[in-house]
Amino acid sequence: MKRTRIAEILSSENSGTHITVMGWVRTRRDSKGGFSFIEVNDGSCLSSLQVIAADKLPNYENEILKLQTGCSVKIAGALVASPGKGQKIELQADEIEVLGWADPDTYPLQKKRHSFEFLRTIAHLRPRTNTFGAVARIRNAMSQAIHAFFQGKGFIYLHTPIITGSDCEGAGEMFKVTAFNLDEIPKKDGLVDFGRDFFHGPANLTVSGQLEAEIYALAMGDVYTFGPTFRAENSNTSRHLAEFWMVEPEMAFCDLEGDRTLAVEFLKYIFGYVLENCEEDMVFFNRFIDSSVIDTLETLVAQDFEYLTYTEGVKILSEAKEKFEFPVSWGMDLQSEHERYLCEKVFNKPVVLTDYPKEIKAFYMKLNEDKKTVRAMDVLVPKIGEIIGGSQREDDHDILVERIKEAGLNPDDYWWYLELRKFGSVPHAGFGLGFERLIQFITGLANIRDVIPFPRTPGNVSF
Repeated sequence: MKRTRIAEILSSENSGTHITVMGWVRTRRDSKGGFSFIEVNDGSCLSSLQVIAADKLPNYENEILKLQTGCSVKIAGALVASPGKGQKIELQADEIEVLGWADPDTYPLQKKRHSFEFLRTIAHLRPRTNTFGAVARIRNAMSQAIHAFFQGKGFIYLHTPIITGSDCEGAGEMFKVTAFNLDEIPKKDGLVDFGRDFFHGPANLTVSGQLEAEIYALAMGDVYTFGPTFRAENSNTSRHLAEFWMVEPEMAFCDLEGDRTLAVEFLKYIFGYVLENCEEDMVFFNRFIDSSVIDTLETLVAQDFEYLTYTEGVKILSEAKEKFEFPVSWGMDLQSEHERYLCEKVFNKPVVLTDYPKEIKAFYMKLNEDKKTVRAMDVLVPKIGEIIGGSQREDDHDILVERIKEAGLNPDDYWWYLELRKFGSVPHAGFGLGFERLIQFITGLANIRDVIPFPRTPGNVSF
Protein backbone atom coordinates (compact mmCIF):
# COMPACT_ATOMS: atom_id res chain seq x y z
CA MET A 1 0.00 0.00 0.00
CA LYS A 2 1.78 3.12 -1.22
CA ARG A 3 1.57 6.08 1.13
CA THR A 4 3.25 9.40 1.81
CA ARG A 5 4.48 10.05 5.34
CA ILE A 6 3.15 13.13 7.08
CA ALA A 7 6.65 14.30 8.01
CA GLU A 8 7.51 14.42 4.31
CA ILE A 9 4.28 16.29 3.49
CA LEU A 10 4.77 18.96 6.13
CA SER A 11 8.42 19.51 5.27
CA SER A 12 7.82 19.93 1.52
CA GLU A 13 4.41 21.67 1.59
CA ASN A 14 3.83 20.97 -2.10
CA SER A 15 0.38 22.40 -2.69
CA GLY A 16 -1.59 20.76 -5.50
CA THR A 17 0.02 17.33 -5.08
CA HIS A 18 -2.28 14.31 -5.00
CA ILE A 19 -1.25 11.88 -2.29
CA THR A 20 -2.40 9.00 -0.11
CA VAL A 21 -1.80 9.11 3.64
CA MET A 22 -2.49 6.48 6.27
CA GLY A 23 -2.56 6.98 10.00
CA TRP A 24 -4.63 7.26 13.13
CA VAL A 25 -7.31 9.81 13.91
CA ARG A 26 -6.41 12.18 16.73
CA THR A 27 -9.53 14.32 16.60
CA ARG A 28 -12.60 15.02 14.46
CA ARG A 29 -14.79 18.07 14.59
CA ASP A 30 -17.73 18.79 12.35
CA SER A 31 -18.75 22.08 10.73
CA LYS A 32 -22.26 23.27 10.04
CA GLY A 33 -21.05 24.04 6.55
CA GLY A 34 -21.21 20.37 5.57
CA PHE A 35 -17.68 19.12 6.14
CA SER A 36 -15.45 17.72 8.92
CA PHE A 37 -11.93 18.53 10.11
CA ILE A 38 -9.95 15.37 10.88
CA GLU A 39 -6.51 15.45 12.49
CA VAL A 40 -4.47 12.45 11.36
CA ASN A 41 -1.06 11.37 12.65
CA ASP A 42 1.13 8.54 11.38
CA GLY A 43 3.97 8.74 13.91
CA SER A 44 6.54 10.09 11.45
CA CYS A 45 6.54 13.48 13.19
CA LEU A 46 4.94 15.27 16.11
CA SER A 47 2.54 17.34 14.00
CA SER A 48 -0.69 15.95 12.62
CA LEU A 49 -2.10 16.62 9.16
CA GLN A 50 -5.46 18.35 8.92
CA VAL A 51 -7.86 16.63 6.54
CA ILE A 52 -10.98 18.28 5.15
CA ALA A 53 -13.76 15.76 4.50
CA ALA A 54 -16.79 17.14 2.64
CA ASP A 55 -20.30 15.73 3.03
CA LYS A 56 -20.29 14.81 -0.67
CA LEU A 57 -18.06 11.83 0.11
CA PRO A 58 -20.19 8.67 -0.26
CA ASN A 59 -19.39 7.33 3.24
CA TYR A 60 -19.65 10.69 5.01
CA GLU A 61 -22.84 9.96 6.96
CA ASN A 62 -22.33 6.30 7.79
CA GLU A 63 -18.56 6.28 8.49
CA ILE A 64 -16.76 9.64 8.55
CA LEU A 65 -19.15 11.16 11.10
CA LYS A 66 -18.48 8.14 13.32
CA LEU A 67 -14.69 8.45 13.30
CA GLN A 68 -13.22 8.64 16.81
CA THR A 69 -9.78 9.01 18.34
CA GLY A 70 -7.73 5.90 17.57
CA CYS A 71 -9.46 4.88 14.33
CA SER A 72 -7.07 4.04 11.50
CA VAL A 73 -7.74 5.51 8.07
CA LYS A 74 -6.49 5.63 4.50
CA ILE A 75 -7.07 9.00 2.84
CA ALA A 76 -6.48 10.07 -0.76
CA GLY A 77 -6.74 13.67 -1.87
CA ALA A 78 -5.01 16.89 -2.89
CA LEU A 79 -2.79 19.11 -0.77
CA VAL A 80 -3.95 22.72 -0.62
CA ALA A 81 -2.80 25.84 1.18
CA SER A 82 -4.51 26.14 4.54
CA PRO A 83 -6.27 29.38 5.51
CA GLY A 84 -6.27 28.39 9.19
CA LYS A 85 -3.72 29.30 11.83
CA GLY A 86 -1.08 26.80 12.91
CA GLN A 87 -0.70 24.98 9.62
CA LYS A 88 0.39 25.96 6.13
CA ILE A 89 -1.10 23.02 4.28
CA GLU A 90 -4.02 20.63 4.56
CA LEU A 91 -5.45 17.68 2.67
CA GLN A 92 -8.78 17.87 0.84
CA ALA A 93 -10.03 14.30 0.85
CA ASP A 94 -11.34 12.65 -2.30
CA GLU A 95 -11.66 9.30 -0.61
CA ILE A 96 -11.53 8.09 3.02
CA GLU A 97 -11.35 4.42 3.87
CA VAL A 98 -11.68 3.28 7.47
CA LEU A 99 -9.09 0.55 8.04
CA GLY A 100 -9.84 -0.08 11.70
CA TRP A 101 -12.37 1.19 14.21
CA ALA A 102 -11.65 2.17 17.83
CA ASP A 103 -14.54 1.95 20.27
CA PRO A 104 -14.59 5.28 22.18
CA ASP A 105 -16.02 3.56 25.26
CA THR A 106 -13.06 1.19 25.61
CA TYR A 107 -10.16 2.95 23.84
CA PRO A 108 -8.02 4.22 26.75
CA LEU A 109 -6.34 7.14 24.96
CA GLN A 110 -8.49 10.23 24.64
CA LYS A 111 -7.83 13.90 23.92
CA LYS A 112 -6.54 14.71 27.38
CA ARG A 113 -3.34 14.37 29.34
CA HIS A 114 -2.67 10.98 30.87
CA SER A 115 -0.18 10.38 33.67
CA PHE A 116 3.06 8.61 32.82
CA GLU A 117 2.20 6.01 35.49
CA PHE A 118 -1.04 5.18 33.70
CA LEU A 119 0.63 5.07 30.29
CA ARG A 120 3.15 2.51 31.54
CA THR A 121 0.23 0.13 32.09
CA ILE A 122 -0.70 0.42 28.41
CA ALA A 123 2.76 0.27 26.85
CA HIS A 124 1.19 -1.23 23.72
CA LEU A 125 -0.68 2.05 23.10
CA ARG A 126 1.51 4.75 24.65
CA PRO A 127 3.64 5.22 21.46
CA ARG A 128 0.54 6.90 19.98
CA THR A 129 0.83 9.79 22.44
CA ASN A 130 2.85 12.91 21.65
CA THR A 131 5.39 12.29 24.41
CA PHE A 132 6.22 8.70 23.60
CA GLY A 133 6.17 9.21 19.87
CA ALA A 134 8.72 11.99 20.39
CA VAL A 135 10.83 9.76 22.65
CA ALA A 136 10.89 7.05 19.99
CA ARG A 137 11.96 9.46 17.26
CA ILE A 138 14.71 10.97 19.42
CA ARG A 139 15.89 7.50 20.45
CA ASN A 140 16.06 6.58 16.78
CA ALA A 141 18.00 9.74 15.88
CA MET A 142 20.44 9.20 18.74
CA SER A 143 21.05 5.63 17.60
CA GLN A 144 21.87 6.92 14.14
CA ALA A 145 24.17 9.55 15.63
CA ILE A 146 26.07 6.97 17.68
CA HIS A 147 26.84 4.90 14.61
CA ALA A 148 27.65 7.97 12.53
CA PHE A 149 30.11 9.25 15.15
CA PHE A 150 32.08 6.04 15.51
CA GLN A 151 31.91 5.04 11.85
CA GLY A 152 33.19 8.51 10.95
CA LYS A 153 36.24 7.86 13.12
CA GLY A 154 36.95 4.44 11.61
CA PHE A 155 35.64 2.34 14.49
CA ILE A 156 34.33 -1.17 13.78
CA TYR A 157 30.88 -2.06 15.11
CA LEU A 158 31.09 -5.25 17.18
CA HIS A 159 28.32 -7.57 18.33
CA THR A 160 29.34 -8.88 21.74
CA PRO A 161 27.54 -11.85 23.34
CA ILE A 162 24.42 -11.44 25.44
CA ILE A 163 25.00 -14.79 27.16
CA THR A 164 28.31 -14.90 29.02
CA GLY A 165 30.22 -17.04 31.49
CA SER A 166 32.07 -14.12 33.07
CA ASP A 167 31.13 -11.21 35.33
CA CYS A 168 32.65 -8.02 33.96
CA GLU A 169 31.94 -5.87 37.00
CA GLY A 170 32.38 -8.45 39.75
CA ALA A 171 29.14 -7.25 41.30
CA GLY A 172 27.31 -10.56 41.19
CA GLU A 173 23.99 -8.92 40.24
CA MET A 174 23.47 -11.05 37.13
CA PHE A 175 20.55 -12.95 35.65
CA LYS A 176 21.23 -16.67 35.39
CA VAL A 177 20.68 -18.51 32.12
CA THR A 178 19.77 -22.18 32.30
CA ALA A 179 17.96 -24.90 30.42
CA PHE A 180 17.25 -26.81 33.65
CA ASN A 181 13.72 -27.69 34.70
CA LEU A 182 13.65 -25.44 37.78
CA ASP A 183 11.50 -27.97 39.63
CA GLU A 184 14.11 -30.69 39.12
CA ILE A 185 17.56 -29.10 39.26
CA PRO A 186 20.27 -31.80 39.21
CA LYS A 187 22.80 -31.61 42.02
CA LYS A 188 26.17 -33.15 42.77
CA ASP A 189 27.62 -33.19 46.27
CA GLY A 190 24.82 -30.87 47.35
CA LEU A 191 25.60 -28.25 44.70
CA VAL A 192 23.97 -27.48 41.35
CA ASP A 193 25.51 -29.77 38.73
CA PHE A 194 26.14 -27.21 35.98
CA GLY A 195 28.00 -29.88 34.03
CA ARG A 196 24.59 -31.21 33.03
CA ASP A 197 23.26 -27.82 31.95
CA PHE A 198 23.12 -26.57 28.35
CA PHE A 199 26.49 -24.78 28.45
CA HIS A 200 28.13 -27.28 30.82
CA GLY A 201 28.80 -24.43 33.23
CA PRO A 202 27.21 -21.36 34.87
CA ALA A 203 25.92 -18.80 32.36
CA ASN A 204 24.52 -15.30 32.77
CA LEU A 205 23.04 -12.40 30.86
CA THR A 206 25.81 -9.89 30.28
CA VAL A 207 26.25 -6.70 32.28
CA SER A 208 28.75 -5.35 29.73
CA GLY A 209 30.35 -6.14 26.39
CA GLN A 210 33.62 -4.54 27.42
CA LEU A 211 35.77 -7.62 28.00
CA GLU A 212 34.91 -9.08 24.61
CA ALA A 213 35.37 -5.66 23.00
CA GLU A 214 38.92 -5.64 24.36
CA ILE A 215 39.63 -8.83 22.43
CA TYR A 216 38.78 -7.16 19.15
CA ALA A 217 40.37 -3.84 20.04
CA LEU A 218 43.65 -5.70 20.60
CA ALA A 219 43.38 -7.06 17.08
CA MET A 220 41.66 -4.32 15.10
CA GLY A 221 42.46 -1.07 16.87
CA ASP A 222 39.17 0.75 17.55
CA VAL A 223 35.81 -0.99 18.04
CA TYR A 224 32.50 -0.20 19.70
CA THR A 225 29.49 -2.12 20.95
CA PHE A 226 25.92 -0.86 21.18
CA GLY A 227 23.46 -3.36 22.55
CA PRO A 228 21.37 -4.61 25.47
CA THR A 229 22.85 -5.36 28.88
CA PHE A 230 21.23 -6.71 32.03
CA ARG A 231 21.52 -6.30 35.78
CA ALA A 232 19.53 -8.15 38.43
CA GLU A 233 19.66 -5.28 40.89
CA ASN A 234 16.49 -5.16 42.98
CA SER A 235 16.27 -1.38 42.72
CA ASN A 236 12.85 0.03 41.96
CA THR A 237 13.87 3.64 41.36
CA SER A 238 13.41 6.15 38.56
CA ARG A 239 17.06 5.64 37.54
CA HIS A 240 17.33 1.85 37.24
CA LEU A 241 16.31 -0.78 34.72
CA ALA A 242 16.96 -4.51 34.64
CA GLU A 243 17.45 -4.38 30.86
CA PHE A 244 19.12 -1.37 29.28
CA TRP A 245 21.33 -0.47 26.33
CA MET A 246 25.00 0.40 26.55
CA VAL A 247 27.43 2.16 24.22
CA GLU A 248 30.98 0.89 24.79
CA PRO A 249 33.91 1.95 22.60
CA GLU A 250 37.31 0.31 23.11
CA MET A 251 40.55 1.67 21.66
CA ALA A 252 43.99 0.08 21.37
CA PHE A 253 47.11 2.25 21.70
CA CYS A 254 45.08 4.67 23.84
CA ASP A 255 45.59 6.07 27.34
CA LEU A 256 43.22 7.81 29.76
CA GLU A 257 43.75 11.21 28.16
CA GLY A 258 42.72 9.87 24.75
CA ASP A 259 39.75 8.14 26.33
CA ARG A 260 38.39 11.28 27.96
CA THR A 261 38.96 13.31 24.80
CA LEU A 262 36.84 10.84 22.82
CA ALA A 263 34.12 10.86 25.51
CA VAL A 264 33.78 14.64 25.39
CA GLU A 265 33.75 14.67 21.57
CA PHE A 266 31.11 11.93 21.60
CA LEU A 267 28.73 13.79 23.93
CA LYS A 268 29.07 17.05 22.03
CA TYR A 269 28.36 15.24 18.74
CA ILE A 270 25.22 13.53 20.06
CA PHE A 271 23.86 16.74 21.61
CA GLY A 272 24.51 18.70 18.41
CA TYR A 273 22.96 15.99 16.25
CA VAL A 274 19.74 15.97 18.27
CA LEU A 275 19.47 19.75 18.23
CA GLU A 276 19.91 19.80 14.47
CA ASN A 277 17.76 16.83 13.50
CA CYS A 278 15.02 16.68 16.15
CA GLU A 279 13.99 20.31 16.43
CA GLU A 280 10.22 19.78 16.55
CA ASP A 281 10.42 17.04 19.21
CA MET A 282 12.94 19.00 21.28
CA VAL A 283 10.68 22.06 21.23
CA PHE A 284 7.91 19.80 22.53
CA PHE A 285 10.04 18.54 25.45
CA ASN A 286 11.23 22.08 26.15
CA ARG A 287 7.62 23.27 26.34
CA PHE A 288 5.92 20.45 28.22
CA ILE A 289 8.61 18.53 30.16
CA ASP A 290 11.59 20.74 31.03
CA SER A 291 11.91 24.31 29.81
CA SER A 292 15.70 24.20 30.03
CA VAL A 293 16.58 21.16 27.89
CA ILE A 294 17.37 23.03 24.67
CA ASP A 295 19.43 25.71 26.42
CA THR A 296 21.29 23.01 28.38
CA LEU A 297 22.26 21.09 25.25
CA GLU A 298 23.28 24.23 23.37
CA THR A 299 25.43 25.30 26.30
CA LEU A 300 27.12 21.91 26.62
CA VAL A 301 27.96 21.82 22.91
CA ALA A 302 29.65 25.23 23.21
CA GLN A 303 31.32 24.75 26.62
CA ASP A 304 34.72 23.36 27.49
CA PHE A 305 34.66 20.60 30.10
CA GLU A 306 36.48 20.94 33.43
CA TYR A 307 39.18 18.34 34.26
CA LEU A 308 40.24 17.44 37.78
CA THR A 309 41.22 14.39 39.82
CA TYR A 310 38.99 12.55 42.24
CA THR A 311 41.28 13.73 45.06
CA GLU A 312 40.87 17.37 44.00
CA GLY A 313 37.11 16.89 43.75
CA VAL A 314 36.88 15.37 47.24
CA LYS A 315 38.89 18.29 48.65
CA ILE A 316 36.45 20.79 47.10
CA LEU A 317 33.45 18.86 48.41
CA SER A 318 34.94 18.43 51.90
CA GLU A 319 35.52 22.18 52.20
CA ALA A 320 32.10 23.09 50.79
CA LYS A 321 29.56 24.78 53.03
CA GLU A 322 26.82 22.69 51.42
CA LYS A 323 25.17 20.13 53.70
CA PHE A 324 25.18 16.82 51.84
CA GLU A 325 22.98 13.85 52.65
CA PHE A 326 26.08 11.66 52.35
CA PRO A 327 29.20 13.15 54.06
CA VAL A 328 32.26 13.22 51.82
CA SER A 329 35.53 11.44 52.58
CA TRP A 330 38.41 10.17 50.45
CA GLY A 331 37.81 6.58 49.36
CA MET A 332 34.04 6.76 49.08
CA ASP A 333 32.10 6.45 45.84
CA LEU A 334 30.67 9.88 45.09
CA GLN A 335 26.89 10.22 45.02
CA SER A 336 24.91 12.13 42.40
CA GLU A 337 24.46 15.01 44.85
CA HIS A 338 28.25 15.42 45.00
CA GLU A 339 28.67 15.11 41.25
CA ARG A 340 25.94 17.63 40.55
CA TYR A 341 27.37 20.06 43.11
CA LEU A 342 30.69 20.08 41.27
CA CYS A 343 28.97 20.67 37.92
CA GLU A 344 26.25 23.08 38.95
CA LYS A 345 27.61 25.02 41.93
CA VAL A 346 31.40 24.98 41.60
CA PHE A 347 32.28 24.98 37.90
CA ASN A 348 28.91 25.59 36.20
CA LYS A 349 29.94 23.20 33.44
CA PRO A 350 30.48 19.46 32.84
CA VAL A 351 33.33 17.91 34.82
CA VAL A 352 35.61 14.96 34.07
CA LEU A 353 36.93 13.34 37.26
CA THR A 354 39.93 11.00 37.02
CA ASP A 355 42.15 8.76 39.16
CA TYR A 356 39.72 7.11 41.57
CA PRO A 357 40.64 4.90 44.55
CA LYS A 358 41.19 1.36 43.33
CA GLU A 359 38.86 -0.11 45.97
CA ILE A 360 35.75 1.48 44.43
CA LYS A 361 36.54 0.66 40.81
CA ALA A 362 36.57 -2.53 38.74
CA PHE A 363 39.54 -4.94 38.61
CA TYR A 364 40.39 -4.21 34.97
CA MET A 365 41.28 -0.54 35.47
CA LYS A 366 44.98 0.34 35.21
CA LEU A 367 46.75 0.84 38.52
CA ASN A 368 48.54 4.16 38.95
CA GLU A 369 52.12 4.37 40.23
CA ASP A 370 50.85 5.33 43.69
CA LYS A 371 49.24 1.84 43.92
CA LYS A 372 46.21 3.51 45.52
CA THR A 373 44.34 4.88 42.54
CA VAL A 374 43.44 3.69 39.06
CA ARG A 375 43.32 5.48 35.73
CA ALA A 376 39.55 5.77 35.72
CA MET A 377 37.30 8.62 34.67
CA ASP A 378 33.71 9.68 35.14
CA VAL A 379 32.12 12.35 32.96
CA LEU A 380 29.67 14.41 35.03
CA VAL A 381 26.99 16.69 33.62
CA PRO A 382 24.52 19.09 35.27
CA LYS A 383 21.14 17.73 36.41
CA ILE A 384 22.18 14.08 36.37
CA GLY A 385 25.78 13.62 37.53
CA GLU A 386 27.71 10.73 36.02
CA ILE A 387 26.79 10.04 32.42
CA ILE A 388 29.94 8.21 31.22
CA GLY A 389 32.33 5.94 33.09
CA GLY A 390 35.58 4.76 31.58
CA SER A 391 39.19 3.87 32.17
CA GLN A 392 42.53 2.91 30.78
CA ARG A 393 42.65 -0.88 31.08
CA GLU A 394 45.32 -2.75 33.03
CA ASP A 395 47.73 -4.12 30.41
CA ASP A 396 50.24 -5.73 32.81
CA HIS A 397 49.57 -9.47 33.22
CA ASP A 398 50.84 -9.93 36.77
CA ILE A 399 49.15 -6.82 38.15
CA LEU A 400 45.88 -7.88 36.54
CA VAL A 401 46.04 -11.33 38.17
CA GLU A 402 46.39 -9.69 41.57
CA ARG A 403 43.56 -7.28 40.88
CA ILE A 404 41.26 -10.16 39.89
CA LYS A 405 42.08 -11.97 43.13
CA GLU A 406 41.50 -8.81 45.16
CA ALA A 407 38.03 -8.57 43.61
CA GLY A 408 37.24 -12.07 44.89
CA LEU A 409 37.17 -13.54 41.39
CA ASN A 410 38.88 -16.64 40.04
CA PRO A 411 41.69 -15.86 37.57
CA ASP A 412 41.00 -19.19 35.84
CA ASP A 413 37.64 -17.82 34.70
CA TYR A 414 39.51 -15.02 32.91
CA TRP A 415 42.27 -17.09 31.33
CA TRP A 416 41.55 -15.69 27.87
CA TYR A 417 41.44 -12.13 29.19
CA LEU A 418 44.79 -12.63 30.87
CA GLU A 419 46.33 -14.11 27.73
CA LEU A 420 45.66 -10.82 25.95
CA ARG A 421 48.27 -9.37 28.33
CA LYS A 422 50.78 -12.10 27.39
CA PHE A 423 50.54 -11.91 23.61
CA GLY A 424 51.29 -8.41 22.33
CA SER A 425 49.74 -6.36 25.13
CA VAL A 426 49.37 -2.64 24.45
CA PRO A 427 47.88 0.32 26.32
CA HIS A 428 44.16 0.48 25.65
CA ALA A 429 41.14 2.28 27.04
CA GLY A 430 37.40 2.64 26.70
CA PHE A 431 34.21 3.84 28.32
CA GLY A 432 30.59 2.90 28.83
CA LEU A 433 27.48 5.04 28.48
CA GLY A 434 23.97 4.05 29.50
CA PHE A 435 21.82 4.92 26.50
CA GLU A 436 18.61 5.43 28.48
CA ARG A 437 20.31 7.77 30.95
CA LEU A 438 21.47 9.88 28.02
CA ILE A 439 17.93 9.98 26.57
CA GLN A 440 16.62 11.04 29.99
CA PHE A 441 19.12 13.88 30.09
CA ILE A 442 18.29 15.08 26.58
CA THR A 443 14.49 14.93 26.94
CA GLY A 444 14.20 16.01 30.56
CA LEU A 445 12.02 13.02 31.44
CA ALA A 446 12.31 12.15 35.12
CA ASN A 447 11.75 8.40 34.99
CA ILE A 448 13.98 6.03 33.04
CA ARG A 449 10.97 3.77 32.41
CA ASP A 450 9.67 6.41 30.00
CA VAL A 451 12.64 6.44 27.62
CA ILE A 452 12.71 2.73 26.73
CA PRO A 453 9.84 1.12 24.80
CA PHE A 454 9.21 -1.74 27.23
CA PRO A 455 10.83 -1.24 30.65
CA ARG A 456 12.02 -4.26 32.59
CA THR A 457 12.01 -3.57 36.33
CA PRO A 458 11.54 -5.62 39.52
CA GLY A 459 8.14 -7.28 39.38
CA ASN A 460 7.44 -6.14 35.82
CA VAL A 461 7.95 -8.15 32.66
CA SER A 462 4.73 -7.13 30.89
CA PHE A 463 4.55 -6.57 27.15
